Amino acid sequence: MLSMQSARDFVFWSLQLSLTQKVPWHSHTNISDTFYVLEGHVKLFLQDPKEEVNLKPGEVYVVRPARPHLVTNGGAKSLTFLNLQGVGEIDFVPAR
Repeated sequence: MLSMQSARDFVFWSLQLSLTQKVPWHSHTNISDTFYVLEGHVKLFLQDPKEEVNLKPGEVYVVRPARPHLVTNGGAKSLTFLNLQGVGEIDFVPAR
């Protein structure tokens, strides 16, 4: 499930991932990704430098612009989180 609210140069997403779903490796040229967990467990894999981040409900993590990352469900049930992107030009650059 995905819903989106947007304003100029800023996007607010609400995402739900099942146990097998993920957001593939990607980065954003000029914007940061802020993750806020509502329910479940987010597991982020990051590069430059290589890092793994685990978030529980109520926890927040910001991925800086141009840093490749993969978002997965790291728990045993459905995951719901908010993703705030901006401020700046919104893009999605798939990893090579």
